[in-house]
Amino acid sequence: MKRLLTGTLLCLTLGQVAAVMEPTEKNAIAMAERGAAFIKEHGKDEMIRKINAKDPDFLQGELYVDMRDIHSGIVLAHPINPSIVGKDLTDVPDVSGKRYRREIIELAQKKGRGWVDYMYKNPLNGKIEPKTTYILRVGDVVLEAGIYKK
Repeated sequence: MKRLLTGTLLCLTLGQVAAVMEPTEKNAIAMAERGAAFIKEHGKDEMIRKINAKDPDFLQGELYVDMRDIHSGIVLAHPINPSIVGKDLTDVPDVSGKRYRREIIELAQKKGRGWVDYMYKNPLNGKIEPKTTYILRVGDVVLEAGIYKK
């Protein structure tokens, strides 16, 4: 009985680790929606603090939420790359030349939510990889939570 319980716990633990290491589109949507609910309850400024402080609710391995102003494109919070906070990178392309940040803002303004594909540096391995990001408009900000395509 003890061996069965230990084996079950080990499988559950490994399953949780795999889920954190390999986030899904569903995980990205859930994280962005969790961020939207937090903003509605606590306000945009508190969400900025949580993201920049690398709160584990909004940073889990390679899955994280960042936030930008929907009108100016200025990055308001980013847990992985704080050097871009306060900057407007709207028209800076990815390595393939795609101005994906412009696409994020336009999609958020028109539809309020959706997916944008581009190339970005994976924080776990430092490589530029294909990424898809779920964007969610919350008032005058855009929350972004993306996953790397394997």
